[in-house]
Amino acid sequence: MQYLVFVYGTLRQGESNHHLLEASELLGMFETKPEYALFDLGAYPGLVEGYSAITGEIYRIDEKVLEQLDILEDVPTEYRREVLETPFGEAWIYLYQGSENGKAIESGDWNLRN
Repeated sequence: MQYLVFVYGTLRQGESNHHLLEASELLGMFETKPEYALFDLGAYPGLVEGYSAITGEIYRIDEKVLEQLDILEDVPTEYRREVLETPFGEAWIYLYQGSENGKAIESGDWNLRN
């Protein structure tokens, strides 16, 4: 089975966990509707409901990669998966549900956090 996933942090190209997606097809860049807020939690970001547009990448993945991403994101404890409408079709998006508060990333782009 094939899925789409929207990645916005350490899974993006050039980031620390991108190796999990190296064999997956990058469909393109995508910016969400202004329905989220992105926070820098130190080593990784947290995405919650809010009022900002978030920049990320859409990948086509298989069941094995989805399982690896769920482990990385500690689903259903630290993150939960929800469906996001994109021009490429419905994609999974990981929403943070932990208690740690980080620094807001006003740009909505993890790669521009500094």
